[in-house]
Amino acid sequence: MNIIAFSILLQLSATVVVIAEIFIPSGGILAAIAMGLFAYSLYILFSTVSLMAGGFTLCLDLILVPLIIFWGFKRLGRSSMSLNTCLTSEQGVVSQSKTLKNFIGLTGTAITALRPSGCAEIDEQRVDVVTRGEYIEKNKIVEVIDVTGNQVIVCLQ
Repeated sequence: MNIIAFSILLQLSATVVVIAEIFIPSGGILAAIAMGLFAYSLYILFSTVSLMAGGFTLCLDLILVPLIIFWGFKRLGRSSMSLNTCLTSEQGVVSQSKTLKNFIGLTGTAITALRPSGCAEIDEQRVDVVTRGEYIEKNKIVEVIDVTGNQVIVCLQ
């Protein structure tokens, strides 16, 4: 096989491996293989063919590889392999419990020491709570002052 044809074959193989890396999660193993194929191809061109051929191929790699990666990520965003739907409450997805809002203004007892997070019993329910940064000892009376997301914020009463 001709040395130039072999180098072109290595370049094409490296390009295919880069495209595979975009779609197959390998933890960078495929990217390392692609880099090795590119490097070996460039080594062959620089050492046996000419500096001009190696330099031309290097410039081509520096232009085409980022374009291929950009194209792959753009395509991946529109493919069925990626999450392209918006999850809604009609589908049963709940980002925040609506029942936590009912705790605002209620008092309870700290089951654990709150430093600043821990557990409290509020309205006969065990609830994970957080303070505004202060330390509250176990068995102290706490009051729910706010609910942010899934965090129940309490203070010492």
